[in-house]
Amino acid sequence: MKKFIYTTATLLLIIVTLVGYIAYSALLAPVVKDEQTVYIQVYPEDNIQKVKDLLVANAKIKEMAGFVPLMKYYKYNERVKPGNYAIRPGDSMRDICLRLLSGNQSPIRLVIPSVRTLDRLAGAVGRQLMTDSAAIASFLTNQRVIDSLGYTVETFPALFLPNTYEVYWTMSPEQLVTRMKKEHDKFWNPDRKRKAETQGLSITEVITLASIVDEETNKNDEKPIIAGLYLNRLHRGMLLQADPTVKFAHKKFELRRILLTHLTIDSPYNTYKYAGLPPGPIRIPSIAAIESVLNPTKHTYIYMCAKEDFSGYHNFATTLAQHNANARRYQQALNKRNIK
Repeated sequence: MKKFIYTTATLLLIIVTLVGYIAYSALLAPVVKDEQTVYIQVYPEDNIQKVKDLLVANAKIKEMAGFVPLMKYYKYNERVKPGNYAIRPGDSMRDICLRLLSGNQSPIRLVIPSVRTLDRLAGAVGRQLMTDSAAIASFLTNQRVIDSLGYTVETFPALFLPNTYEVYWTMSPEQLVTRMKKEHDKFWNPDRKRKAETQGLSITEVITLASIVDEETNKNDEKPIIAGLYLNRLHRGMLLQADPTVKFAHKKFELRRILLTHLTIDSPYNTYKYAGLPPGPIRIPSIAAIESVLNPTKHTYIYMCAKEDFSGYHNFATTLAQHNANARRYQQALNKRNIK
């Protein structure tokens, strides 16, 4: 009888060990069949079932054996680590679980676009990060934050440089601004600062002028010419008379034709009425526009008018007579197309 009990116990132990070995081996077997890495985004409020659904839907994992028991064993629902997680070709269930449990997330490529307002920036960034756009917008308009960085509400957009940055998806608004300050300071090296001084401008003034240049044209080859034109006007003490600043004053960016009634607005952004640069950037300018202000084309132009062929390029002039002739051609083209 004792021998029977001993034999039975031994057999059960062997079976349990074998089952355990098979289960563990299943955890080590590759479960990701895709040939490309895919990513899942885990939010703080997610749970085991939600993450399982994400894996099935995005990584096309059909065999999820062991996932739920293992994650329950480690009490994952109580310690979810949000993040952007890579699911790589050949990953085993053990690889995936350990990555999620340890919070070993992968960075994303955050695009800071050249946009007209901080609200639009918050919207664009919010679509790329875990934090929603409302929280980002609230932080970017926080007066304490703006003051701490030495900006005003009007000049704060000058902090941001359009580019692509490697960051974590879980980046907070505070971390975003800290990173942007670091990138801003790195960009403004001694050489760029020297070029700004050569133009008689501060860093913020360079960015403000660059924002006008960007609004005038999307042709990078023309930006240094336009930058040189506005610098000529500034150095001569002339009004900039930049149409984009009038659009900004009215907050009507869709305007295609600036009329005399638009020029009467009493705003510091109305460069037909107030001399010098406006109080701050009218958009987050492109790096190409910033470089154009720092390295402008040398010429004597002080007037510009959009070309009548609507190519996006401009006719330039050194005299008012030349400019008026260019303007008449453009006005006629607008009338012909019934553009109001």
